[in-house]
Amino acid sequence: MKHVKAFLFKFIISFILLYAILSGINGFSIGDVFWTTMILGGISYILGDLLILPRTNNTLATIADFALSFIIIWIMTSTLAYDDYLARTFTSALGVTIFEALFHRYMANRVLPNDKSSQRSNGQLQYQMEASEELDPKKTKK
Repeated sequence: MKHVKAFLFKFIISFILLYAILSGINGFSIGDVFWTTMILGGISYILGDLLILPRTNNTLATIADFALSFIIIWIMTSTLAYDDYLARTFTSALGVTIFEALFHRYMANRVLPNDKSSQRSNGQLQYQMEASEELDPKKTKK
């Protein structure tokens, strides 16, 4: 349930940001913004928030989210037959990335600590050694 709430929160805020940037400035329809947000939110939640963030830090996850946002928004705007302006794509990706940096803190504090996959000890690997008596296979029974 934590992941559903987190995804819905991410979707709503991303939708508002993208609607303000894409529709307000460039005339996107609400349906185009909805589908762009749905695809971007789904892919970035799985890749950025569930795979990259628990294994790295906020900075690397935010950089990865910027690249992913830029590529997905650029593909979606090109596919929806709008003029191909890199400034619009860059502005949209930057707005989503600023929100993502704050959203990663929420994920790290509220959603991920209870997952077994994200539990790690302050970046240090802890190796354990198993010890047992050595068995000699050539030894004969008496």
